[in-house]
Amino acid sequence: MTKTDTARPEAVLPTPSHTVGPFYGYALPFRGGEDIAPLGHPDTVTVHGHVYDGEGVPLPDALMEVWGPDPDGNVPTADGSMRRDPASGGFLGRNGVEFTGFGRIQTDADGHWYARTLRPGARGRNAPYLSLCVFARGLLVHLFTRIYLPGDEAAHAADPLLSRVAAERRDTLIARDEGNGTYRFDIRLQGEGETVFLEFR
Repeated sequence: MTKTDTARPEAVLPTPSHTVGPFYGYALPFRGGEDIAPLGHPDTVTVHGHVYDGEGVPLPDALMEVWGPDPDGNVPTADGSMRRDPASGGFLGRNGVEFTGFGRIQTDADGHWYARTLRPGARGRNAPYLSLCVFARGLLVHLFTRIYLPGDEAAHAADPLLSRVAAERRDTLIARDEGNGTYRFDIRLQGEGETVFLEFR
Protein backbone atom coordinates (compact mmCIF):
# COMPACT_ATOMS: atom_id res chain seq x y z
CA MET A 1 0.00 0.00 0.00
CA THR A 2 1.50 3.34 -1.02
CA LYS A 3 1.38 6.30 1.23
CA THR A 4 -0.37 9.27 -0.36
CA ASP A 5 1.22 12.66 -0.22
CA THR A 6 -0.66 14.66 2.41
CA ALA A 7 1.16 17.93 1.71
CA ARG A 8 -1.27 20.76 0.91
CA PRO A 9 -1.15 22.04 -2.65
CA GLU A 10 -0.15 25.64 -3.20
CA ALA A 11 -3.08 28.05 -2.61
CA VAL A 12 -4.94 29.02 -5.76
CA LEU A 13 -6.36 32.51 -5.95
CA PRO A 14 -9.96 32.83 -7.15
CA THR A 15 -10.65 34.29 -10.57
CA PRO A 16 -12.06 37.82 -10.25
CA SER A 17 -15.74 38.17 -11.14
CA HIS A 18 -16.71 40.04 -14.29
CA THR A 19 -19.91 41.61 -15.47
CA VAL A 20 -21.17 41.02 -18.99
CA GLY A 21 -20.94 44.22 -20.95
CA PRO A 22 -21.48 46.98 -20.13
CA PHE A 23 -23.83 47.59 -23.03
CA TYR A 24 -25.11 50.95 -21.81
CA GLY A 25 -23.88 52.86 -24.83
CA TYR A 26 -25.68 50.55 -27.22
CA ALA A 27 -29.28 50.26 -26.05
CA LEU A 28 -30.06 52.52 -23.12
CA PRO A 29 -29.12 56.16 -23.82
CA PHE A 30 -31.61 58.21 -25.81
CA ARG A 31 -31.30 61.53 -27.60
CA GLY A 32 -31.91 64.45 -25.25
CA GLY A 33 -31.80 62.28 -22.13
CA GLU A 34 -29.90 64.99 -20.27
CA ASP A 35 -32.34 67.80 -21.18
CA ILE A 36 -35.11 67.20 -18.66
CA ALA A 37 -36.27 70.80 -18.16
CA PRO A 38 -38.69 72.32 -20.70
CA LEU A 39 -37.02 74.79 -23.07
CA GLY A 40 -36.52 78.24 -21.54
CA HIS A 41 -38.02 77.37 -18.14
CA PRO A 42 -36.86 79.93 -15.51
CA ASP A 43 -36.24 77.28 -12.81
CA THR A 44 -33.78 75.28 -14.91
CA VAL A 45 -30.60 74.14 -13.15
CA THR A 46 -27.64 72.17 -14.47
CA VAL A 47 -26.13 69.43 -12.33
CA HIS A 48 -22.87 67.92 -13.57
CA GLY A 49 -19.83 65.99 -12.42
CA HIS A 50 -17.65 62.94 -12.97
CA VAL A 51 -18.02 59.29 -12.01
CA TYR A 52 -14.85 57.88 -10.41
CA ASP A 53 -13.89 54.30 -9.57
CA GLY A 54 -12.12 53.26 -6.35
CA GLU A 55 -8.74 54.40 -7.67
CA GLY A 56 -10.03 57.83 -8.66
CA VAL A 57 -10.11 57.02 -12.39
CA PRO A 58 -13.05 58.53 -14.33
CA LEU A 59 -15.42 55.98 -15.90
CA PRO A 60 -16.19 56.65 -19.57
CA ASP A 61 -19.06 54.16 -19.77
CA ALA A 62 -21.21 54.75 -16.68
CA LEU A 63 -24.91 55.52 -16.98
CA MET A 64 -27.04 57.63 -14.65
CA GLU A 65 -30.79 57.93 -14.29
CA VAL A 66 -31.99 61.14 -12.65
CA TRP A 67 -35.51 61.88 -11.56
CA GLY A 68 -37.11 64.48 -9.34
CA PRO A 69 -40.15 66.61 -8.59
CA ASP A 70 -41.03 69.97 -10.10
CA PRO A 71 -40.27 73.24 -8.22
CA ASP A 72 -43.54 72.88 -6.27
CA GLY A 73 -42.57 69.41 -5.03
CA ASN A 74 -45.07 67.61 -7.28
CA VAL A 75 -44.05 64.32 -8.87
CA PRO A 76 -44.49 64.69 -12.65
CA THR A 77 -47.01 62.44 -14.38
CA ALA A 78 -46.35 63.52 -17.98
CA ASP A 79 -45.12 60.91 -20.46
CA GLY A 80 -42.57 61.72 -23.09
CA SER A 81 -39.02 61.17 -21.87
CA MET A 82 -38.39 58.65 -24.66
CA ARG A 83 -40.88 59.44 -27.45
CA ARG A 84 -40.62 57.27 -30.54
CA ASP A 85 -41.48 57.97 -34.15
CA PRO A 86 -44.47 55.70 -34.90
CA ALA A 87 -43.26 55.15 -38.48
CA SER A 88 -39.57 54.40 -37.97
CA GLY A 89 -39.46 53.44 -34.29
CA GLY A 90 -36.56 55.87 -33.81
CA PHE A 91 -36.30 58.29 -30.92
CA LEU A 92 -37.92 61.68 -31.45
CA GLY A 93 -36.51 63.22 -28.30
CA ARG A 94 -38.53 65.30 -25.86
CA ASN A 95 -41.21 67.69 -26.99
CA GLY A 96 -39.63 70.55 -25.00
CA VAL A 97 -42.89 71.40 -23.23
CA GLU A 98 -43.84 68.76 -20.65
CA PHE A 99 -41.68 68.13 -17.60
CA THR A 100 -41.33 64.39 -17.06
CA GLY A 101 -38.79 64.65 -14.24
CA PHE A 102 -36.75 61.75 -15.69
CA GLY A 103 -33.47 61.68 -17.56
CA ARG A 104 -30.87 59.09 -18.57
CA ILE A 105 -27.30 60.23 -19.11
CA GLN A 106 -24.16 58.40 -20.21
CA THR A 107 -20.75 59.67 -19.15
CA ASP A 108 -18.50 60.93 -21.92
CA ALA A 109 -14.95 59.75 -22.69
CA ASP A 110 -13.68 61.75 -19.67
CA GLY A 111 -16.23 60.26 -17.25
CA HIS A 112 -18.24 63.51 -17.21
CA TRP A 113 -22.04 63.75 -17.13
CA TYR A 114 -24.60 66.55 -16.88
CA ALA A 115 -28.35 67.00 -16.62
CA ARG A 116 -30.47 70.10 -17.15
CA THR A 117 -33.57 69.80 -15.00
CA LEU A 118 -35.89 71.91 -12.86
CA ARG A 119 -34.82 72.84 -9.36
CA PRO A 120 -36.70 70.31 -7.20
CA GLY A 121 -39.19 71.46 -4.57
CA ALA A 122 -39.53 69.99 -1.10
CA ARG A 123 -41.86 67.03 -0.54
CA GLY A 124 -43.19 66.38 2.94
CA ARG A 125 -40.46 66.71 5.57
CA ASN A 126 -37.68 66.10 3.02
CA ALA A 127 -35.31 68.80 1.87
CA PRO A 128 -35.44 69.21 -1.94
CA TYR A 129 -33.40 66.54 -3.73
CA LEU A 130 -32.94 64.68 -7.00
CA SER A 131 -32.84 60.88 -7.00
CA LEU A 132 -29.94 59.29 -8.84
CA CYS A 133 -29.34 55.71 -9.95
CA VAL A 134 -25.84 54.71 -11.10
CA PHE A 135 -24.98 51.84 -13.46
CA ALA A 136 -21.29 51.20 -14.06
CA ARG A 137 -18.76 48.50 -14.91
CA GLY A 138 -18.04 46.16 -12.04
CA LEU A 139 -21.40 46.79 -10.39
CA LEU A 140 -23.58 43.71 -10.25
CA VAL A 141 -26.41 45.82 -8.83
CA HIS A 142 -27.04 49.48 -9.65
CA LEU A 143 -26.58 52.05 -6.87
CA PHE A 144 -29.04 54.62 -5.55
CA THR A 145 -28.16 57.98 -4.03
CA ARG A 146 -29.54 61.50 -3.73
CA ILE A 147 -28.40 64.92 -4.85
CA TYR A 148 -29.28 67.68 -2.41
CA LEU A 149 -28.76 71.23 -3.64
CA PRO A 150 -26.97 73.68 -1.32
CA GLY A 151 -28.45 76.82 0.15
CA ASP A 152 -31.01 75.52 2.64
CA GLU A 153 -29.07 74.31 5.67
CA ALA A 154 -32.15 74.33 7.95
CA ALA A 155 -33.99 71.97 5.59
CA HIS A 156 -30.90 69.74 5.34
CA ALA A 157 -30.64 69.54 9.13
CA ALA A 158 -34.30 68.47 9.37
CA ASP A 159 -34.27 66.05 6.45
CA PRO A 160 -35.07 62.54 7.78
CA LEU A 161 -32.35 60.84 5.71
CA LEU A 162 -29.64 63.48 5.50
CA SER A 163 -29.73 64.19 9.24
CA ARG A 164 -28.97 60.50 9.95
CA VAL A 165 -25.85 60.42 7.75
CA ALA A 166 -22.57 60.86 9.63
CA ALA A 167 -21.42 64.49 9.47
CA GLU A 168 -18.12 63.60 7.77
CA ARG A 169 -19.98 61.82 4.92
CA ARG A 170 -22.95 64.17 4.50
CA ASP A 171 -21.11 66.37 1.99
CA THR A 172 -21.02 63.46 -0.49
CA LEU A 173 -24.79 63.98 -0.93
CA ILE A 174 -24.75 67.77 -1.32
CA ALA A 175 -23.82 69.34 -4.65
CA ARG A 176 -21.50 72.36 -4.77
CA ASP A 177 -22.87 75.65 -6.07
CA GLU A 178 -20.84 76.91 -9.03
CA GLY A 179 -23.10 79.90 -9.66
CA ASN A 180 -25.59 80.74 -12.42
CA GLY A 181 -27.79 77.75 -11.59
CA THR A 182 -24.95 75.23 -12.04
CA TYR A 183 -24.08 72.59 -9.43
CA ARG A 184 -21.22 70.10 -9.23
CA PHE A 185 -21.89 66.55 -8.00
CA ASP A 186 -19.12 63.98 -8.40
CA ILE A 187 -19.85 60.31 -7.78
CA ARG A 188 -17.14 58.18 -6.15
CA LEU A 189 -18.00 54.50 -6.25
CA GLN A 190 -15.60 53.54 -3.44
CA GLY A 191 -12.48 54.61 -1.61
CA GLU A 192 -11.75 57.99 -0.09
CA GLY A 193 -14.75 60.31 -0.30
CA GLU A 194 -17.05 57.46 -1.39
CA THR A 195 -20.56 58.71 -2.14
CA VAL A 196 -23.22 57.60 0.33
CA PHE A 197 -25.41 55.03 -1.42
CA LEU A 198 -28.86 53.93 -0.28
CA GLU A 199 -30.30 50.47 0.13
CA PHE A 200 -34.04 50.02 -0.29
CA ARG A 201 -35.73 47.10 1.49
